[in-house]
Amino acid sequence: MLNNSVRSARWRRISRPLAAGVAIAATVAILAGCSPAATPVASDSPTALSGSVVVADYGGPTHDARASAFFEPFTTDTGVTVTSADYTDAIANAQLDGDAGDYDLIQVSTDTLIKYKDNLEKLPADVPRLDNIPKDLQDYAVGAFTIGITQGWLTDTFSNGGPKNWADFFNTTKYPGKRAWPGSAGSYDASFEIALLADGVAPKDLYPIDFDRAIKKLNELKSDMVFYSSYPEVQQLLSSGTASIAVSVTGQFNALKRAGLDVTVQWNQAFLSPNFFVVPKTAKNKDNAFALATAMANPKEEADFTTATNYGPGLKATFDLLDADVIENLPNSPKHKGAISFDEDYRAKNLDTYLETYTNWLAE
Repeated sequence: MLNNSVRSARWRRISRPLAAGVAIAATVAILAGCSPAATPVASDSPTALSGSVVVADYGGPTHDARASAFFEPFTTDTGVTVTSADYTDAIANAQLDGDAGDYDLIQVSTDTLIKYKDNLEKLPADVPRLDNIPKDLQDYAVGAFTIGITQGWLTDTFSNGGPKNWADFFNTTKYPGKRAWPGSAGSYDASFEIALLADGVAPKDLYPIDFDRAIKKLNELKSDMVFYSSYPEVQQLLSSGTASIAVSVTGQFNALKRAGLDVTVQWNQAFLSPNFFVVPKTAKNKDNAFALATAMANPKEEADFTTATNYGPGLKATFDLLDADVIENLPNSPKHKGAISFDEDYRAKNLDTYLETYTNWLAE
């Protein structure tokens, strides 16, 4: 999920997923196999398409899965080049605020969409809506996927079993080792909520957030934290033994599993949040962005993406195309009874406080 610098500040998060906190010109990489010379005709549109569409996300295995499932077939069908840009806070936040920028589609979390809705394009009526996310988000959301933010570790790290909840995560005596923790200014994700749960606050009492109490708890663990600035770093920190446990979006743990490592993911007290792309009103290639939105609302291709990432699908019909073992490992699987949903409206109203507080804490 990294988030509001990352998601909007952010997974932004993901969240707002993590983004480098330095303002740089967007460096874009043309996906392999994309050819501007392809015939620029959209199969479902009377208007010929051409050119490119710039998509900003957080890279890593999730991006690779998205490119394979959605972007490459879209380019083949339409001739439109999908240009992938690493999410950069300065560019994304400016566009979310209504300024000009280079991005046509920006990955955001639910709270970011809610906060900046007035500066986002409403999808045209002929673009299919994603029916497995809240209805009030459906007119703006492209390529939705539900993320989980939780803790994970290499299974053999703890021979008698690992942490059962966030209080255990903070217990370095019982579960020794460093903790991989989000370290970009806007990548607070669930940091404050996690700290409060570890300090004994019940899930139903998390909001409004007691930021002072959360910071006090975070300080207890800070000397045992190893900070990462991008999500893919989580894999390296765990596989190298630099960190014994990581808090991250679940796609990183799934990537380690695919690499052949035995990884345990603790779903109890995991945080769930729908993420997606949005089209800022200042996007330069809106027609191409809307065409890509239509292409990504495809159950079959979404099933490919879901299987590769283990993120929850944005279309209900996609579940019918998934194997039972895949469904069991999705963040929004019915199996995960102990999962927690953010109060997205509260977070949307307090994004600036989340960002400022986390930024200051990291700098201390």
